[in-house]
Amino acid sequence: MTVSSATMPFPVKLKNPIRIDPVLLGIALTLLLCGLVILASASIATAENSAGDPFFYVGRQAVAAFLGSIAGFACLFIPMHFWRSTGPLMLLAAFGLLVVVLVPGVGYTVNGSTRWIRLGVFNLQASELARLCLMIYLAGYLVRHNKSVREEFSGFVRPMIVLFIASCLLLAEPDFGAAVVLVAVAFVMMFVAGARFRDFFVFAALAIVGAGSLAVTQQYRLDRLTGFMDPWADPYDTGFQLTQSLIAIGRGEWFGVGLGDGVQKLFYLPDAHTDFVFAVFAEEFGLFGTILLICLFGALLWRVFTLGIRAANGEYFFEAYLAIGIGTWLGLQAFINLGVNMGLLPTKGLTLPLISYGRSSLIIAMISLGILFRIHHELAVGGQPEHRRKKKRGRRK
Repeated sequence: MTVSSATMPFPVKLKNPIRIDPVLLGIALTLLLCGLVILASASIATAENSAGDPFFYVGRQAVAAFLGSIAGFACLFIPMHFWRSTGPLMLLAAFGLLVVVLVPGVGYTVNGSTRWIRLGVFNLQASELARLCLMIYLAGYLVRHNKSVREEFSGFVRPMIVLFIASCLLLAEPDFGAAVVLVAVAFVMMFVAGARFRDFFVFAALAIVGAGSLAVTQQYRLDRLTGFMDPWADPYDTGFQLTQSLIAIGRGEWFGVGLGDGVQKLFYLPDAHTDFVFAVFAEEFGLFGTILLICLFGALLWRVFTLGIRAANGEYFFEAYLAIGIGTWLGLQAFINLGVNMGLLPTKGLTLPLISYGRSSLIIAMISLGILFRIHHELAVGGQPEHRRKKKRGRRK
C-alpha cells in the first residue's frame, strides 16, 4: 500500500512514496473498531449514571483515537535515525515524566494512585509515554554498546540501573503492573541483542525476589494475591471483582448473550469499561468471539515480530530492537489483562491495548504503530542502514 508524497500536507518532498504494511494496518484497525464497539456496550450504564450521557466514554475514546491517528500518521514521516539520535533526550523525558507526576499539585490521584498529569481536558498517564521513551533509549543503547552488552557485565548493568530507577519511580505512584511490564520488555530486548544468560539469571533472580518482597510487605498487594488464589473465599470483598468477571465470562458460554445484552456491566462488575472490558466482551460474544479476539492479537504480534526479524536480517538493528520491544509490550500487556480477567493472574491495573478505555494508552499505542509502519517503509524502500552509510563515508574521507 502506498501513499503518494504529492498529496502530503508537509512542506517536504519525499524521495519515495510511503509504503504501509496493509496486513498490520488491517489488524490494528479491526482491533480499534472492535474496541470502540465493545467499549460503547461496556460503558453505557456507567456513563449514563456518572455523566448523564450513555456515550460519554466512547466519545472520549473516539477523540483519543483521532488524536492518536494524527500522531501515528506524523510518525510515518519521521526517519528512524531521528529516534535513534534522540535516545539520551528520550531518557531525560522519561525520567522527567515519572518525576513530575509525583510533584504535589501536578500529579492527579485516582483511587490512591498518582499516575496522571492534567493537560487541560486531557489527563496524560505518565508511565505510558515514559515506557515508549525508555524503549527508544534502550534500543539505541543496545546498538551503540552491543559488544559491551554481549561480552561485559558492565554493559548489562548500566541499563539495569536505568530500569531500577524508573521502576522505583513507578512504584512510588504506585504502579506495580507498569513496572513489571517495563522490566520484562527491557529483558526481552536485551536478550534479543545477545546479552549473556548468566547476566539474565542474576538480575531475573533479583527482580523476582524484589517483586515477591513488595507483594508480601504491602497489605493491599497481599490482599490482591490471596483474593486471586481463592476469590470465592471472600466473594463480596477481596474476591468481588474477580468473581464478577468469572461470572460474566461463564455467562457467555459458546456464542455469548449478544452485543449489548450483558448484565454484569450493569454495576456488578467494577471497571467494566477499563481493566475488565474483556469480561464484558466474553459475556456478549462467548467463547467463539473470545478466540477470534485472541487470534487477532496473535496475528498482530506475529506481524510485529516478523517486522523485527526482517529488520535484524537487514542489519537495521535499532529498528529491530524497537520493533521487538513494542511487540513484547503489546503482547505482554494483553496477556496480563486477559489473565487477570480469567483469574489466571493477580489483579493489575493494565488496559487491554486498543480495546479498553484509556486515552493515554490508546494514543501511545497508535504512535507506536506509526513507528512500526515507518520501519516497514524504510525496509521496503531499501538502502543501507545508517551504520553502514557512516562506515562508507569514513572510508571515503
